[in-house]
Amino acid sequence: MSGSIPFYQKHHRHYDRGYRSKEAESKVSQYQSSSRYTAGSSMSATSSSRGLKVSSHSGLDASRLSPIPKRAKPTYLAVDKENQIIGYVVPIFRGSQEFATGLSDTEEARVRDTAAYMARRDLFTSGLEMERSELISRKQTMRESAERISLNKRIHEHGEHFKRMNEDSLMHPPEFVIKPRSHTVWEKQCVRLHCTVSGWPDPRVVWYKNNVTIDPLANPGKYKLESRYSVHSLEINRCDFDDTAQYRVSAMNSKGELSAFASVVVKRFKGEIDESLPAPRHGPVSEYGITFQTHIVDRFGVSFGREGETMSLGCTVIIYPSLHRYQPEIQWYRNDALLSPSKWNHMHWSGDRATLTLTHLNKEDEGLYTLRVTTKSGYETYSAYVFVRDSDAEVEGAPGAPLDVRCLDANKDYIIVTWKQPAIDRGSSILGYFVDRCEVGTNHWIQCNDTPVKFARFPVTGLVEGRSYTFRVRAVNKSGMSRPSRVSEPVAAMDPADRARMRGTSAPWTGQIIVTEEEPAESIVPGRPLELQVTEATKNYVVLSWKPPGGKCLEGVMYYVEKCVSGTDSWQRVNTEIPVKSPRFALFDLAEGKSYSFRVRCCNSAGVGEPSDPTEATTVGDKLDIPSAPGKVVPTRNTDTSVVVSWEASREAKELVGYYIEGSIVNSNVWEPCNNKPVNATRFICHGLMTGEIYVFRVRAVNAAGLSQFSQESEPVEVKAAIASPAPPYGISVLECVRDSMVLAWKQPTFIGGADITGYFVDYREVIDGVPGKWHEANIRAVSERAYRVSDLKENRKYQFQVRAANMAGVGIPSLPSDTFLCEEWTIAVPGPPHDLQIREVRSDSLVLLWKPPVYQGRDPVNGFYVDIKEADAPEEAWRGVNNKATEKTYLKIKNLKETEMYVFRVRAQNKAGVGKTSDVTEPVPALTKPGTKEILVDVDDDGIISLNFECCDVTADSKFVWSKNYEEMTDSSRLTVETKGNKSKAVFQTPGEEDIGIYSCLVTHTDGASSSYTLSEEELKRLLEISHDHKFPIIPLKSELAVELLEKGRVRFWLQAEKMSASGKVDYVFNDNALSQGEKYKMNFDKNTGVIEMIMESLTPADEGTFTFQLQDGKATNQSSLVLIGDVFKELQKESEFQRKEWFRKQGPHFIEYLGYEVTPECCVLLKCKVGNMKKETSALWYKDGREIKADEHLGFTEGVLKLEIAQRDSPADTADYADSLIWRRLKISKKDSGVYKVVLKDDRGTDTSTLNLIDQGFKDLMNEVFSFIANSSTPLKITSTETGIRLYTFVSYYNDLLQVTWHYKDSAISFSDRIKSGVVGEQLWLQITEPTEKDMGKYAIEFNDGKGGLRRTVELSGQAFDDAFAEFQRLKAAAIAERSRARVAGGLPDVVTIQEGKALNLTCNISGDPIPEVTWLKNDREITSDDHCILKFESGKFASFTITAVNTADSGKYSILVKNKYGTESGDFTLEVTEGTPDLGVTSYWTDADGNVVFGPNTPKEKMKTSVTGTKMQKRKESVTKTLKMEKVEDNKGSEAQKDEGKVAVVAAVEPKASDSEQTEDTKEEVQPVTEAPEQPADTVEEPEAPAETQPEAQSESSGEKQ
Repeated sequence: MSGSIPFYQKHHRHYDRGYRSKEAESKVSQYQSSSRYTAGSSMSATSSSRGLKVSSHSGLDASRLSPIPKRAKPTYLAVDKENQIIGYVVPIFRGSQEFATGLSDTEEARVRDTAAYMARRDLFTSGLEMERSELISRKQTMRESAERISLNKRIHEHGEHFKRMNEDSLMHPPEFVIKPRSHTVWEKQCVRLHCTVSGWPDPRVVWYKNNVTIDPLANPGKYKLESRYSVHSLEINRCDFDDTAQYRVSAMNSKGELSAFASVVVKRFKGEIDESLPAPRHGPVSEYGITFQTHIVDRFGVSFGREGETMSLGCTVIIYPSLHRYQPEIQWYRNDALLSPSKWNHMHWSGDRATLTLTHLNKEDEGLYTLRVTTKSGYETYSAYVFVRDSDAEVEGAPGAPLDVRCLDANKDYIIVTWKQPAIDRGSSILGYFVDRCEVGTNHWIQCNDTPVKFARFPVTGLVEGRSYTFRVRAVNKSGMSRPSRVSEPVAAMDPADRARMRGTSAPWTGQIIVTEEEPAESIVPGRPLELQVTEATKNYVVLSWKPPGGKCLEGVMYYVEKCVSGTDSWQRVNTEIPVKSPRFALFDLAEGKSYSFRVRCCNSAGVGEPSDPTEATTVGDKLDIPSAPGKVVPTRNTDTSVVVSWEASREAKELVGYYIEGSIVNSNVWEPCNNKPVNATRFICHGLMTGEIYVFRVRAVNAAGLSQFSQESEPVEVKAAIASPAPPYGISVLECVRDSMVLAWKQPTFIGGADITGYFVDYREVIDGVPGKWHEANIRAVSERAYRVSDLKENRKYQFQVRAANMAGVGIPSLPSDTFLCEEWTIAVPGPPHDLQIREVRSDSLVLLWKPPVYQGRDPVNGFYVDIKEADAPEEAWRGVNNKATEKTYLKIKNLKETEMYVFRVRAQNKAGVGKTSDVTEPVPALTKPGTKEILVDVDDDGIISLNFECCDVTADSKFVWSKNYEEMTDSSRLTVETKGNKSKAVFQTPGEEDIGIYSCLVTHTDGASSSYTLSEEELKRLLEISHDHKFPIIPLKSELAVELLEKGRVRFWLQAEKMSASGKVDYVFNDNALSQGEKYKMNFDKNTGVIEMIMESLTPADEGTFTFQLQDGKATNQSSLVLIGDVFKELQKESEFQRKEWFRKQGPHFIEYLGYEVTPECCVLLKCKVGNMKKETSALWYKDGREIKADEHLGFTEGVLKLEIAQRDSPADTADYADSLIWRRLKISKKDSGVYKVVLKDDRGTDTSTLNLIDQGFKDLMNEVFSFIANSSTPLKITSTETGIRLYTFVSYYNDLLQVTWHYKDSAISFSDRIKSGVVGEQLWLQITEPTEKDMGKYAIEFNDGKGGLRRTVELSGQAFDDAFAEFQRLKAAAIAERSRARVAGGLPDVVTIQEGKALNLTCNISGDPIPEVTWLKNDREITSDDHCILKFESGKFASFTITAVNTADSGKYSILVKNKYGTESGDFTLEVTEGTPDLGVTSYWTDADGNVVFGPNTPKEKMKTSVTGTKMQKRKESVTKTLKMEKVEDNKGSEAQKDEGKVAVVAAVEPKASDSEQTEDTKEEVQPVTEAPEQPADTVEEPEAPAETQPEAQSESSGEKQ
């Protein structure tokens, strides 16, 4: 049972569900506490306190459940000495004062009766009495057992009811309570696999055989599936050998999926057996006493894959001898770690081939894979490396995905997640990592950290106890986010002790109840936590761990964590809201560089305990440093595609994870990773390099803190197979001996060093009385043959020899000294030994042996050879001859070999005198066809050319194809031409004939003996020549097979085209085996120049359904092609023919070439257009919309056969008065009113044609979407600007339509608008206003135009420098606006010049504004004046400043100024006062300015004194500097004086009457005087408005008493 699911998520009836009901807990606790019994059996003596809990719910009768205080919930399982579960333990309630006995009446009676029975059994031995007592006791036991079962059933039913009523809270993924077991059975027997599965909702169970779903209906009677009460079974009837497989059962519900595996092995035996019985094996086991030989062939090589791909690794395994009943153990390893089947790894053994399938490659799968085949005689292994490269990034420039995500230190609400950094960052350093979690059974991933962490370890908190999670990690750099890593294994958030208990296997029901005792415990305040320590400290977090306090009653204990800054006594609780359940805790948000102490308190329902001992001061910061760079890097040549790279380990590296190696072609500046998974060694073979290129390498180390700096670059190295000097030759023998010379022979070295051997050097030394002398060189120049005559020897002296081989790498070490040979002349009559034996074309049952004739011929020439053979391990007596008759050839094909058997050979030569000495024995060779071996293939091409073709998969750069005839190398190319390309070679016969009969062989050098031969016999040559002739004279080729097509007027054309036919060629036309002839229905034509053959029919009728055939004949060459037209194919062709016929008639009059459609122009105008043809002057084209004719006006057009109607146009350009720059704004007229059904009718005397376009609902929506697409594409990039109220994002479109739908997004979510965030449109500008922005408004904004398809989105990043600049500009504008609104200013009311009569009173009032209230100062002739009785200065309500002179005299003349000032600014206003001589009082006239700064009459001025009537219209603002004149009435006075006109001045005549009161002024209505044009030389006062500052809007009053002149 998996430990990843907490106990309270189990739903099988074997599991406890007591946590769901307090009533059930109370009942069980009472029952456990009141028991007076102990277990008497041996089983109870060894049982633990773990047993069965009974659960119930509030629906039960409360009177039957006695409530007691809540206590801890134990579990009860009985185990034996080997910890195997054997049953359940039911605790019995111990008696107490509170509950008396706690037994029911029935149980008490049972106790009494049992005691009486014991007494009677002791007193009476009568069998009858014993039987009667046992019968009574048995009945009572059965009755009580039935009651107990009934109670459990009621509890279970209530539990099931509660489970259904609370599906959401109790749903959990499937769990195998009992997994299927593997079985080994005899053939023709039945086997049943069964399992028990829990889960809610009830899981769906599917059985698989070797990952293929088992379908009982597909194999009736073979399989039987049953599912009953959560027990599921698979029954296999009459097993045969094919049923040997791995079976998988998969359980799945909405919360997840889980699988379990079992194997079935079906064994065979010889002889007939009773099928109903598993008969024993007769005789000894077949594999006993046998030594197995294992060979791994057809091996997988170094493999390269990419993340997300599927890869299969396989090898063929040959085991000799082969036993049907024997199966080896097949194991797969990755980096020496045993692999087990999983969703990532699928393993298969077919009997002779082992396959490992990696279903979804990830970088975790990179490593050295090893196949291990184990038999009773030993094991064989094979290894190769698998490289996994990163998949393409989803975002260009994003780093590779992290790898090897693991979960450590899992607890109730806390898990540490670790991972390894990726090898590549794609040019931008990794900023950090994000950890995501997902609850098992869901697909919802939640990001665990808000900011990226650089440390490759992160504690995840906030988990829900009992739930299982998987984790993944993503890397991020400035370019974007990487793909997520492979998800971790599921891990449950639960207490480690609970997890350990859950790893046990649930107990099957045995029917045994073992009774134990357990004392109830009361809730107490927990003690201090123990062994508190800081387990990990980084600059981002600190991890604490501790042990729970000792003692009982730890159920429900939680913890509070407190911290204290070093040097203080202030303890601060970290987790104030929710206590933690795990004895682990991660603290974040600690100040880096500060030191802290920590302590922990326990708490439960009884209260909070005492704190633990505090930890020592811990400084926040990374304790683990990034490792130092590795040392010197040394590359070494290995193969033509790999290099061995070694380096010095990092000197300062703590918790080292491994190393990453990178390689680069010299001068390319492009570095590629050699490994994507860190390696722990300081040596690595970099595969996949380009042959011939020169590389440099560098290395860096990695640990959890990060990646080190790169090491220094290595020296350049060329990728080429490493060469070395050859190994020493061996097998030195004497071929001939004369008086002063000896001919030696030797065998080629087993290792030639990767390059051809260029020659051999022979040394010799004399041996005198067994003492060897000094070595002497026999040859100065190297000899190419493996035989050499050593001269200048002394007769009857003994000599030893040694040979050295040389290649381009140098001269190798010498061979071992040969045997001692006597230099004496051979006089024997028989020939010497043959030499230079070579073995070629090794196959499973044959091989070819070649040799060279002996150097010493004997008395007579050699006339034949004998070949001997024996098994390699057989004794000398086992030599036997291969050929009974001597062969004259120096080669022989040896057949009838046993597969995999090791053989050795030797050759003897004969002459007339007899058979000579034997040659040296060859090396042992197995009779085995090597994987990938290919044979010579004969081919005849299309031109009749015969060729021999040979392909070799093991060629190297130095390999050559050597062709031979009768095993002698061919040098004459007049009869055979050799062409070689890559790993293929072709020998082409020029003019094949009898001279070419023979054995042709091809040998590939620098391989493991790759060779093959082909025997060209007389019969084979004849067959090839016939095939060549047939190819030279083929059947009539066809360029195209018989086809059908439709012509004009719906006519049907059958046709084909032949490649080439002569003038004598003919064609027969056949329909349904009936010949067709030329006539009205059929028109035949045969163009012999082009080879086109056709037959035309005017139309098709139902009688024409069938098969049409064209039969061709040209001399002896023939061919035919058929076309079947039946069923739907014929009906479709007939229907299309009829349609084409009707179309032809339609096109005789005016018609539509292209039917009515629409086009949206780049100016967003909508054009309805159609293309018409066959028009004439009389043809009319009528447009209709919704059945009503549209009048032809200037919008209709017809040019070049295209009829158009424009239904959407722009507004005419118009000046806009509201804008100073007279911008032209365009609005589209198209709207929903334009939707409808449009129709065009073409009509004249030849006919009518109609085309309709539906622009209603979806049609109109599609049209508008295209319009919106043009608008969206015309939009400008989203830009940022600042205003005095906030930040504005905006874009411009060329045109705007009110139906256009746009959506503003923030961080990919639609924005909900409010008073602070608004959007709108101004003309053709679409904007989003953010009022009073904050840092929370930073992020990615986008505007999305909806065009019904994919839409168009413009984005802008309002963050970083962009946000800072915009926010600073907003602050500046906001401050400027506040300053402008609040600065001191004079709002108006002071004229430029005031002329007043002496003795009159002058009163001027103006408005003052500003915040804070400005200071007001009056000046006369630039000197400050103060208020006195003559000149009264007032400043009222902080708004009105008045200037009053009670009696004007000439001394008052001068320039007056008012100066207002506050902290935001200063402003002044001035006027000139001119005092004239007094005149009679004619009344009081007052002047002031309105809100716009216009001079108006006062309320006390008589209306008859005003020449112009009061109109109430406003004059222009003073800031526009427009001069207005007031035409005044003439006033006749006694003196007849007349005031002279003076432009720019205001003449005021004062009167002695007192000025009107403020109350009277407010009651009168202020009215404005409509200005009139000034008349020249007219005696009237002219009033010219003083110019106010451009920023102000003056509003003041001006009053004066007197009579207007």
